[in-house]
Amino acid sequence: MSDIDPTQRGFVSYIDKSREFYLAKGYGNPYRWASNPDAPFTPLTKPLSESRVALVTTAAPDLQGGRKRSRYAAATRPAPEALYTHHLSWHKTATHTDDVETFLPVRRLNEYVAEGRLGSLSPRFYGVPTVYSARQTVHEDAPAVLDFCRKDGVDIVLLVAL
Repeated sequence: MSDIDPTQRGFVSYIDKSREFYLAKGYGNPYRWASNPDAPFTPLTKPLSESRVALVTTAAPDLQGGRKRSRYAAATRPAPEALYTHHLSWHKTATHTDDVETFLPVRRLNEYVAEGRLGSLSPRFYGVPTVYSARQTVHEDAPAVLDFCRKDGVDIVLLVAL
């Protein structure tokens, strides 16, 4: 005979727990998940082989504790050897972020450029700190990254968040 009650959920609802957490902290309204139904995704206007690609990460450039908690742009050449990630949420016992290419594939994208699969890699990659503010993301971080992209002539952006 099983101890599991089939009329009850057998998992923890992250959504319910988040709402309960924020209400218990005194926030006046339940946690609301970000929703962006009008996101400006558009089809490519030219082939990948003619497109410039940029990367966006949530990792920090400061290897001494992730002290830089603001938007930044950094050179893709030379590719960074390491970035600070321990302040972010990922399963630290099941995996690691020692290999920067797993979350910021600068070298791999440069290989695709050399093969002619991509037009070019942006001269910079962009970092955005992990925050729990949809307002900051929409009104501050996203416009700043868009400005970086425009200055660098970017056609395609890949977000590789941790």
